Amino acid sequence: MTFNELNIISPILSALDAEGYKNPTPIQEQAIPILLAGKDLLGCAQTGTGKTAAFAIPILQLLDAAHAERNHRHIKVLILTPTRELAIQINESFGAYGRNLKLKHTVIFGGVPQGAQVQALQKGIDILIATPGRLLDLMSQGYISLKDLSIFVLDEADRMLDMGFIHDVKKVVAKLPLKRQTLFFSATMPPEIQKLANTILVNPEKVEVTPASTTAETIDQAVYYVDKKDKRLLLNFVLRDPKIKMALVFTRTKHGADKVVKELHKVDITAEAIHGNKSQNARQRALSNFKDGRIRVLVATDIAARGIDVDSLTHVINYEIPEVPETYVHRIGRTGRAGAAGIAVSFCDDEERTDFRNILKLIGKQIPVIEGHPYPASGSGQLTINPPKNKQVVARPGAVPGAGNGNVRRRPTGSPRSFDKR
Repeated sequence: MTFNELNIISPILSALDAEGYKNPTPIQEQAIPILLAGKDLLGCAQTGTGKTAAFAIPILQLLDAAHAERNHRHIKVLILTPTRELAIQINESFGAYGRNLKLKHTVIFGGVPQGAQVQALQKGIDILIATPGRLLDLMSQGYISLKDLSIFVLDEADRMLDMGFIHDVKKVVAKLPLKRQTLFFSATMPPEIQKLANTILVNPEKVEVTPASTTAETIDQAVYYVDKKDKRLLLNFVLRDPKIKMALVFTRTKHGADKVVKELHKVDITAEAIHGNKSQNARQRALSNFKDGRIRVLVATDIAARGIDVDSLTHVINYEIPEVPETYVHRIGRTGRAGAAGIAVSFCDDEERTDFRNILKLIGKQIPVIEGHPYPASGSGQLTINPPKNKQVVARPGAVPGAGNGNVRRRPTGSPRSFDKR
């Protein structure tokens, strides 16, 4: 199927063509007709599935068809999202897809002075992308009215819950007009999120694309078993591979992210950290430097990384295993986006084996083990977690995902499969 077959208007089709979009992803193919018909939608889709375009395209078309008043603009659409980075990304997407339309949009978030955001609001906008805290703040100051709202999008609802924003979300929902179209997106559906969806949606259509417990088939995954004290050395070893042009490295803590950056600088690897203790300007500068290739490695915590969308990102490295299994799916979903290939490797120490075992149970597959590297786990020897029969995973000594000096192999059956996919 092509975007032409989804009854999308020519100005948007032209914009999509300029962006290089030819064929809709599964969630776009399913969601766009539903939204153009004015129905509520419950979307369950993991990161990297093309979700933003799935709601941005029909929203732009619906607003354009409504012939919104150009001189006296009122907020017709609200997209509520958990992080500043994701809000900025969504705002950029509306700008790209709506470049040929006369609709106005802006983004508001905390951590920066509100002056410029207030000025944009006062000029009049059709579409508002916001994080919960700053939205409620500016509403309480009288700068934002939602009485003319016709479409409400709640994005990344499960992350809202993780970050403690669920009560703010409920406050916002209480101020919305009852008559509206509501779009609800979440990568996972824990009971509290399902309950919230039931309270704000009216006879919704449901679209589920790749359960959140699974990882994209386009992402090659592998794990290194390593002692905690040797992770720094292993990271340096892996990054020696010149084919790894850029890598997103995940840590559990802000302090850990800063520490990894310092260690990388010692071996002349350009890197910056992005986490909640960084100012908004610092976070945006680090992300821009990463996208533009001025730094090779971006080290991030989970909350800060949810909105990172880099089309050319080939490698994700889990320097520390996440405690929440679903977080692993979100992390590695930063690569292999929208059908592209990607590589994700994890460093697992002895204390993290339980967390890693929970990840394997969640995704329902065995992750290949890289053996023969210079920093193998000591003590209990090489770790395995119930590998399927005939699927023992080995690697040539020194093999590094993405390198040309070895590959991961399954034996005794199957042909060699190189990690060098790009």
